[in-house]
Amino acid sequence: MKHFKILFLMLALALTFQQSLWGQDDSDSTGLPGDHFDLYGALDMFKNAKSIEEFEQLINTKDNNVNNIDLNEDGEVDYIRVIDQHAKNAHAFVLQVPISDKENQDIATIELEKTGDTTAVLQIIGDEDNYGETTIVEAGDEEDEDNDMDKKDGHGPYINIDDAPLFFVVNVWSWPSVRFVYAPVYKPWVSPWRWRAYPTWYRPWRPVAWHVFHPLRYRHHAGFRVVKTHRVMTAHRVYTPHRTTSVTVKTRHSVKVNNYRVTKTTRTTKVKGPRGNEVKVKRSTTKVKKTRRH
Repeated sequence: MKHFKILFLMLALALTFQQSLWGQDDSDSTGLPGDHFDLYGALDMFKNAKSIEEFEQLINTKDNNVNNIDLNEDGEVDYIRVIDQHAKNAHAFVLQVPISDKENQDIATIELEKTGDTTAVLQIIGDEDNYGETTIVEAGDEEDEDNDMDKKDGHGPYINIDDAPLFFVVNVWSWPSVRFVYAPVYKPWVSPWRWRAYPTWYRPWRPVAWHVFHPLRYRHHAGFRVVKTHRVMTAHRVYTPHRTTSVTVKTRHSVKVNNYRVTKTTRTTKVKGPRGNEVKVKRSTTKVKKTRRH
């Protein structure tokens, strides 16, 4: 009887602790579809991919913990296809979900431009219908891992907008995927896959709850940061006329998106001063990191 009481007490404590964790993690969620597609993770996959086709496979691989989105709510994580909209040295890689045989929804866009013989700049833009607002992530220094879009005040993603001084624009020319795109033999990638037609290697899986997906993504976050400055303008102009949205998705999430926009408060970025104190920064300075020619 004594052992039974001890076991019962331990079980009760475990359940209480678990419920506490669940409640805490759920409060971190914005409730928007963008919670379930990690922009940092997409850039991490793009950085390591050797081709755009491989990049598409990486973001659709369960164990990479980038994609957990189920826009059509069929109980399976959506397959995300990649389409390259391009003009000269500007590329907009559209990450798009076929919602049905008639509708598609853009999740995000990786915008890339070649700025010199051995220089290129890149950003990923989260679509406002999924994230509540246009959300921009780019490559940064390794110490930028503390700049996390999920640290927030309860009114949506925390965005440490690039008001911090001496932010560097990272040259992404060394990324294998970037070299692949600008190779003479590259042909702009347009995913051949569509609604209910997926590659043989793809195995759909059930989405997990936010409190499960949330901690799995952090391994991708080092070396990337959220910013407010849109730097890749030519590629963005290439993409804009082709932006695709789903009426079904927009209608389904319109209340949550509108509530997010209404309740979102204006936050002032704070950075560490020279003595370790927090200081408010009103203006930003951006420098381009110099690189050697290869």
